[in-house]
Amino acid sequence: MGRKIDDLIKALTIEEKIGMIHGDGLFKTKGVPRLGIPPFKMADGPMGVRQEFTNDKWETLNLSDDYVTYLPSGRAIASSWNKDLSYQYGYVLGEEARGRGKDMILAPSINIDRSPLCGRNFEYLSEDPYLTARMAVPMVKGIQSRDVSCCVKHFAANNQETDRLKVDVIIDQKPLHEIYLKAFRDVVHYGDAYALMGAYNKINGEHCSQSETLLNKVLRDEWGFKNMVVSDWFAVNNTDLAAKSGIDVEMSVTPNFDDYFMANPLLEKVKSGEIDEALVDLKVKNILTVMDKLHMLDDKDIRNKGSYNKRQHQEITYEIAKETICLLKNEHILPIKEIPKKVLVIGDNAVKLQSNEGGSAEIKALYEITPLMALKMKLGGNTQVDFVKGYYIHDPKTEQAENWQESSLETKQDEREQFSKSVLDQRKKLKEEAVSLAKDYDQVFFFGGLNHTYDLEGQDRSHMDLPFGQDDLIDALLDVRPDMVIHMLSGSAVKMPWVDKANALLWSSYNGMEGGHALVDIIFGDVNPSAKLTTTFAEKLEDYPSHSIGEFPGTDKVRYAEGMDVGYRHFMKQNIKPIFPFGYGLSYASFAYEDLNIDTCSETFSITFQLKNESDVDGKEIVELYVIHEDDPHQVPILKAFKKIFVHKHDQEEVVLTLYKKELNFFNEETRTYDIKKGKYKVIIAKSIVDQVLFGEIEV
Repeated sequence: MGRKIDDLIKALTIEEKIGMIHGDGLFKTKGVPRLGIPPFKMADGPMGVRQEFTNDKWETLNLSDDYVTYLPSGRAIASSWNKDLSYQYGYVLGEEARGRGKDMILAPSINIDRSPLCGRNFEYLSEDPYLTARMAVPMVKGIQSRDVSCCVKHFAANNQETDRLKVDVIIDQKPLHEIYLKAFRDVVHYGDAYALMGAYNKINGEHCSQSETLLNKVLRDEWGFKNMVVSDWFAVNNTDLAAKSGIDVEMSVTPNFDDYFMANPLLEKVKSGEIDEALVDLKVKNILTVMDKLHMLDDKDIRNKGSYNKRQHQEITYEIAKETICLLKNEHILPIKEIPKKVLVIGDNAVKLQSNEGGSAEIKALYEITPLMALKMKLGGNTQVDFVKGYYIHDPKTEQAENWQESSLETKQDEREQFSKSVLDQRKKLKEEAVSLAKDYDQVFFFGGLNHTYDLEGQDRSHMDLPFGQDDLIDALLDVRPDMVIHMLSGSAVKMPWVDKANALLWSSYNGMEGGHALVDIIFGDVNPSAKLTTTFAEKLEDYPSHSIGEFPGTDKVRYAEGMDVGYRHFMKQNIKPIFPFGYGLSYASFAYEDLNIDTCSETFSITFQLKNESDVDGKEIVELYVIHEDDPHQVPILKAFKKIFVHKHDQEEVVLTLYKKELNFFNEETRTYDIKKGKYKVIIAKSIVDQVLFGEIEV
């Protein structure tokens, strides 16, 4: 098709080329009908295909045919540590985007969880770059298997929402490449990602969406990327820089499409000779290359037609959801084996629909099963199920304007809650009611945590506390019902000052349309929990490296002074004990690890061991492999392989993990290459970063 693309570029007028490289609508570019080039149509993700908007206003069309499957969040799917499910996740996302007539879905979001306060952590996957990469690659492949382009975002280091349009990330090259760019590099090299989205922020003085260094030197020259780069909406601010950089399509949030920096201003500069038309040709070539891969040009008849809201998609969503719920504490309470006669459900998250908020991740879901609905569906009419809110929510931001995209671009970090006496009186009243009622029921459930008032694009949290007075409520409830089952919902870590008193604690992120069913099935033992945390849950904010060594958030500049010590690397190096460590999660089954053996091949190490299920229930176990180089002065283990294994009760499986030598590489700042450090490495097989069970050694 290369010849065809070259011929198309020669046949295009400069006006037609310019029309292809900027928005001609809020979610599309301009096509060239006379040459058979269609417009490029995009849709927000990453938890499903967003509802339809008018072409030139942030107003929904209020259709009855754009409801879709609501998938779990990025944090949720990552918590499954299941690469096969990640592919299925991408498959559904791509299939539904194509079914809605889209060419690109703006997903997945793969920035690193640097601080628990980042408003978009629920979209992101992990604090660890290896886990992020290994879960992102199959997701990208799944999306693109349906003739839809992914748009992996936000390239790069978009780790805060506060002042996201202007904040300058000051970071050294080694952590930039090994921590914050690794997953992007892997989706390019191993996922053949058709598109990346440039971030709003700057890195070391350059705006990401028009950066010579990031887009040309790194992405195009060093990584060899030849597909599309799309700007984040309103991220371009200079015609000359955009023209010379590796950005191909400028998108924005305002309807003056012909006035975008890569529209008439660029057209005039090309016509005057100030900017070489060859730069525009290269952008058009990248766009046409992706169109060709999606069968949008000559072979349109063989393109996948897609579909949405299929029962198969809902079933996949349930399969994902049931592997994303972490069991964090269980003192002989779960699973509940006898059906209770009287059940009390406490907490707004038992009834709140989560799908229709959160920023660009909001979904017009065909349906959403809440925990309360799932409980009632499970228990039936012979069980009395009562609900009380337990805590009062006062949120002046609840009614969000539909054009939040425009108004949120300069949103500041929200402040600690300040409430009037009337609000506090309401909370006291609801708390007293819940505590009083809790004494008289066979079983009490609490569904709390955050919601999309706090996990929200355009805004960071200002603290780790649970909102709405939940901590006081939970503490009081545990005094009268220590057997209470608690479920925490959040996009990242929250404080849990009552955790020592809790005896049954579950956590999950926003878990999609089937999340309620999955949660209740785990509570009653129909499903054995198998998720593990992808981020560290610390006791206090100051324990995190971004708050104790680096800075968060920045308003002009933000210094990543912690360097490589991100997430569990910092906790291990400083010997800080978290509430729950990276890679942690319990099961109703118990597993034993035995008989480690290591074989060396030319490019890999094959690590085998026996995994025994010593319990009376079938279960899945996530096995984790970490390595430490013998010369590491801090002896910090780094994740380099993992696998999820199903083992029948009282049975065992041989686990084979492949450690690729190339995963032992590091970024050489002098040569700007990835080199492998020779010598001996300690190999650790672990249940979590702190629960290490088998040890071996390899030599490179």
